[in-house]
Amino acid sequence: MGMTAAVVGASGYAGGELLRLLVAHPDLDVGAVAAASNAGRPLSELHPQLRSLADRVFCGPDDPAIATADIVFLALPHGESGAVVASLPDGVPVIDLGADFRLAQPEQWAKFYGGVHAGTWPYGLPELPGRRAEIAAARRIANPGCYATAITLALAPLLAAGLVEPSDLVVTAASGTSGAGRTAKPHLLGTEVMGDLSPYKVGGTHQHLAEIRQSLEAAAGAGVRMSFTPLLAPMPRGILASCSARMSATADTATLRSVLRAAYDGEPFVHVLAGDEWPHTAATLGSNSCHLQVVADVDAGRAVVVAAIDNLGKGAAGQAIQNANIVLGLPETTGLPIDGVAP
Repeated sequence: MGMTAAVVGASGYAGGELLRLLVAHPDLDVGAVAAASNAGRPLSELHPQLRSLADRVFCGPDDPAIATADIVFLALPHGESGAVVASLPDGVPVIDLGADFRLAQPEQWAKFYGGVHAGTWPYGLPELPGRRAEIAAARRIANPGCYATAITLALAPLLAAGLVEPSDLVVTAASGTSGAGRTAKPHLLGTEVMGDLSPYKVGGTHQHLAEIRQSLEAAAGAGVRMSFTPLLAPMPRGILASCSARMSATADTATLRSVLRAAYDGEPFVHVLAGDEWPHTAATLGSNSCHLQVVADVDAGRAVVVAAIDNLGKGAAGQAIQNANIVLGLPETTGLPIDGVAP
């Protein structure tokens, strides 16, 4: 028997992906599986793909078994994690997949989410400089958002190297429908999304914008200005982010690539592709990997970085387990797929 992992908010898409990965984890056993509105229902009704857990029943988020777990994952709607955390012993490691503890500034929480800011935990993007040590020393980790993961990994090294201007960043990113959660919404019906590509939360209103700026400003050592246009793509999962920034006069494709390679060549989950390859979402499906490619658009004077991730993998559940491995002192790659599933 290994250590026990409890999942609160287990009935959603990210919760289901957490369970799928935990079942295959050699050092973590699935403990309490909680879902407030679905408490008492068989797990198999909502996650028929998880046959090894078909005999489980969802408990409530106040079940005492949650507090006895060796680690707790929270996959709750934004704004709901604080109440659960308050009921847990201080020594229990917690990985929060929601936004509740990601932001350092309460006014940014109020602007993008509303309500009372719960506080700030160490930010769980291990590939950023200095983050692994901070994560390893912490008991509570704020797991990054999916868009924030892809965009930060794409742009942070170039900003840190001074190769692009922090005042002129433009990102257009498409996400699969699972990024909107499992709650039934008319605009997410199959009839509405199939054969369609549509923008949403345009004009600086997407909630991940504050989180993205926070990470990129830390990398740049200066304020950033970024135009972010998210798109809803007719696919269940995946993110493709096209990120561009005005280049410094000395930048070219070789220089841009060398900076990304220096940042990520030792990383198991971030892959700078060969010069003739471009990221696409199908290649990251089911994995905890991020695929990157960069080119200098000389005529426009801009660097273009394209990133692909699985929004439920590196953008949510996979990254949460990556952080849990670090917190628990396990090898970081334990139980996590580097390779995607195709076709």
